Amino acid sequence: MGARIPAWSSGRLERLLGLDHPIVQGPFGGGLSSVALAAAVSEAGGLGSYGGHILTPDELTALVAELKAATGRPFAVNLWVPQPGEAELRATPADVERLRPYFDELGLPAPEPGRPAVPDFDDQVDALLAADPPVVSFVMGVPPARVLTEARRRGVLTIGTATTVDEAVALEQAGLDAVVASGSDAGGHRGAFLRPVGESLVGTFSLVPQVADAVSVPVIAAGGIADGRGVAAAITLGAHGVQIGTGFLATGESGASALHKAALHSPEARVTVLTRLFSGRLARAIPNRFVREMADFEAEVPPYPVQNALMLGLRREAARRGLPGLVNLWAGQAAALTVAAGARDYVGRLLAETGKIMSGGR
Repeated sequence: MGARIPAWSSGRLERLLGLDHPIVQGPFGGGLSSVALAAAVSEAGGLGSYGGHILTPDELTALVAELKAATGRPFAVNLWVPQPGEAELRATPADVERLRPYFDELGLPAPEPGRPAVPDFDDQVDALLAADPPVVSFVMGVPPARVLTEARRRGVLTIGTATTVDEAVALEQAGLDAVVASGSDAGGHRGAFLRPVGESLVGTFSLVPQVADAVSVPVIAAGGIADGRGVAAAITLGAHGVQIGTGFLATGESGASALHKAALHSPEARVTVLTRLFSGRLARAIPNRFVREMADFEAEVPPYPVQNALMLGLRREAARRGLPGLVNLWAGQAAALTVAAGARDYVGRLLAETGKIMSGGR
């Protein structure tokens, strides 16, 4: 290991995480991750990842065992750090009524108002660390000090996610081993935690060099990177590696539905929006019928996890029926650059394109 580290890479991220290449697969929540995808990326020499924030402790234990059986290489499991007061939030009758026309359209019973059942973070992270994955990554905040202490004791490496320079500094000061600099170009949920999301929308290639200047731990660039040109740009701006989400979401091994993958490869993917409508937390997606019809309610829908729980059955049924107008089509701003390929081939393509650019080719 290490002999195959690309000539254009500093090797810092590879040596830290035990990789051949400085490529991290972005973790997907909501069923979009798959063991097959994470294992394929890890076997190709990168860091495969699995989004585990909706899994119970027992499911996380089983997941790590499954990933270890699928690959002998390093992989990461991702959790969301909860926001203060989040666990006490409840859906109101008005929150349910707002969505009733869509449930009626699909012939589904509307969910009941009340507090959604979500896994407890402390139980999740305790079970995850006990399962001893090589890497645990976090979004939405700084994990508690006790979690990082236990991770270090077990030899589990940790990665935090920052959307601003101040967040990156906070993560380094807390003792995480590496930081993802996640620009506003990225698909899916925004992970801002020190300031409101509206004040934390920094583009990837503005954010990366500032974070690289501000912290001493390895920096992983994320957002708007889908081909070798993006990788080369991130490395040139001071990143030690890249995290690619939408590009891997488009591969054959991901858990995204066929209609989601088709949308990523369609002209519609040239436009993305930030919306709270699907989960209650701002996220980047391809706009569809639901986003347009509900646009006037962006500020009214309840926060995560309430809106997410209300929408879960609707999204799943729409996906099952092949109705792209009612599902969350998460996508970053480089979605139009994605290719339909297997994950291993995609990693190879990224490396070949980056190598050619970094060696002076075009």
